[in-house]
Amino acid sequence: MEQERIRELVSKMTLEEKASLCSGLDFWNTKGIERLGIPSVMVSDGPHGLRKQEEAADHLGMNESIKAVCFPAGCAVAASFDRETAKLLGETLGMECQAENISTILGPAMNIKRSPLCGRNFEYYSEDPLVSSEMASAYIQGVQSRHVGTSPKHFLANNQEFHRMTSDSVMDERTLREIYMASFEGMVKQAKPWTIMNSYNKLNGTYLCENKEMLTDVLRKEWGFNGYVMTDWGAMNERVQSLLAGCNLEMPSSGGSTDREIVAAVKNGTLEEAVLDRSCEEFLEIIFRYIENKDTDAVFNLEKDHAVAQKIEEESIVLLKNEDNILPLKEGCKAAFIGKYAAKPRYQGGGSSHINSFKVESAWETVKDNGSVIYAQGYDDREDVTDEELLTEAIKVAKQAEAAVIFAGLPDNFESEGYDRKHLRMPKCQNRLIEEISAVQSNTIVILHNGAPVEMPWIDKVKAVLEVYLGGQAVGSAAVNILYGKTNPSGRLPETFPLRLEDTPCYLFYGGENDRSEYREGVFVGYRYYTSKDMPVLFPFGYGLSYTDFTYTNLQISNAKIQDNETLTVKVDVTNIGNCKGKEVIQLYISAKEGQVIRPVRELRAFKKISLDPGETKTVVLELDGRAFSYWNTEIHDWYMEPGSYEIQIGKSAQEILLKKEVQVRTERKLPRIYTLNSTLGEVMQDEKGQRLLGEVLGYTAGQAEGMDAITAKSEDGSQMMNQEMLEAMMGGMPLRQMMSFIPGIKKENLTELIKMLNE
Repeated sequence: MEQERIRELVSKMTLEEKASLCSGLDFWNTKGIERLGIPSVMVSDGPHGLRKQEEAADHLGMNESIKAVCFPAGCAVAASFDRETAKLLGETLGMECQAENISTILGPAMNIKRSPLCGRNFEYYSEDPLVSSEMASAYIQGVQSRHVGTSPKHFLANNQEFHRMTSDSVMDERTLREIYMASFEGMVKQAKPWTIMNSYNKLNGTYLCENKEMLTDVLRKEWGFNGYVMTDWGAMNERVQSLLAGCNLEMPSSGGSTDREIVAAVKNGTLEEAVLDRSCEEFLEIIFRYIENKDTDAVFNLEKDHAVAQKIEEESIVLLKNEDNILPLKEGCKAAFIGKYAAKPRYQGGGSSHINSFKVESAWETVKDNGSVIYAQGYDDREDVTDEELLTEAIKVAKQAEAAVIFAGLPDNFESEGYDRKHLRMPKCQNRLIEEISAVQSNTIVILHNGAPVEMPWIDKVKAVLEVYLGGQAVGSAAVNILYGKTNPSGRLPETFPLRLEDTPCYLFYGGENDRSEYREGVFVGYRYYTSKDMPVLFPFGYGLSYTDFTYTNLQISNAKIQDNETLTVKVDVTNIGNCKGKEVIQLYISAKEGQVIRPVRELRAFKKISLDPGETKTVVLELDGRAFSYWNTEIHDWYMEPGSYEIQIGKSAQEILLKKEVQVRTERKLPRIYTLNSTLGEVMQDEKGQRLLGEVLGYTAGQAEGMDAITAKSEDGSQMMNQEMLEAMMGGMPLRQMMSFIPGIKKENLTELIKMLNE
């Protein structure tokens, strides 16, 4: 509907009707105004399936929802590192929404995986903002291509479940911009979501629903968002303040109480009615966008979408270990499938994303009729106690087989919305099972069903490990296809698997205290921390194996020197040198080799997934703009491309860099600097103007002034007391005022004149 028509509708509303559009009708529906032809529409939980509740409603997945398809969770989809896979998921969900009269699906969930302990990490994409932003953008474009809205969540800095409704995420401006806002920024600009869901928590002291800087100044004015903002369910704090900040819709229903607060605020003059009008216009533009593009022929095809769920999962499974190339298993190999999850897989997480799957396809169900596979339950995940009878049966079965495939992972009660994990361990009974089986069967393979990293104390005792994450209702058939080589694994880890919890960047202060969670690790999140410390990990970010091999050659860059916003084109040849078709994820990292700013040793700036036949070579082209080389400068409150030498790094993971090329970066943009008597000689000498003026005003060039003998005096035995490097370091850190003490002839008036000229 045209803006003019929407404004006309709003002009015909009473004050009470306008206020009514600012909260939900009930748990899942927005309010309508029948006399003006404004409909009530339904929103529904996602993001990896349709959790439409037609009767008893809740936001923690406790009550029944319609039969639907559970697709792989965000943790798995991100592991595909494939935009087309995320887009396919979005397109499929969009069609399901059309068929079920859902105007907006609540997702994707794209908070950064700050710690592997976060109970909701299974919904989130990555520890890296580029991966999160790119995968979310593709998903959103897919959903919205079906004329259904999305609501990316949870904006912003919602990285823990502990006290998630009251916790204050406290961080510096640079950390906020480079990590947590960056996850959302590219998505908003690229995919243009219809709505945004703000989070429960505070950000630096202000609840997100009341944060005008985030919801209006940044989201709308800076990033160009033109939809409406809704609260997470129950996240409203102060309604009038939230409306002023840019939060349009409170969900679920407030029973009319906060609507009355809005009316009272307009009447007493504390809220301009124009603010309310604008909120209604933003809301209605999205409502009518859906209504005017309603697809009355859309069909929810459960079986077809189940096949899509399997395809997505096959793109996402990560091969973590494959000693002696034990995988893929040969058809007819006598295999033992061991573990409860072989027959009843854990394929989704708990909470608001919990889907009522119309069917679940297990690995055992997929293979049980072929005659070469036997099954033993091995453990029960209702409590972490070894069932000796089940263990004995599993050992017996493993001894009879040529290979044992153990299906293990995290039970439902280990990770869910609403609470955080306390450790990275799998259940003791499962770890014992793996130890016992590997002791009697040298060909042991572990398939992991989990939504976040786990410790693997048995990793050196098994031949292979497949990470299937929470792979949706078709996880069993997808895992079997990978296991037997019908599909070549091509997933890559979108997060680091640390060796132990104590190694994680925010280990000492994750969760916070007294509802205050301080992000003291700054920008050093995930691989940015581990690579900068050169710290060993279990499996690095971006890691994943294949049944074939790839080589990288002929790295080229379009220019050895770039300036400001010039685009740098990077090309690299990738060849499949193995015997089967496979997919590879090319990862491009940037590493600043010099400069004054503390930065991670490398940061992912581009990635692309390609498919290659045996012997085939493809030239992969990736482009970098000035933002790729920039950091957030807190003096100018903007991105700044620091001049200097940078390395273009092509890698197979954050810890395996294969090819490098250096590029020189220059910028005409000068950072503001105010010099004082406490400015150091080194700071002055970094400035070309400073170097020139230092000589003109003081008759001095670093290392050549009269009186330097006093600094470089010789000891009694004739040896020089400090070398040139030590001298330069000491002089570089010397405040200008100290020159009067160390260099004869330098007076305060000389320095005052110098400072005046420097600041002109």
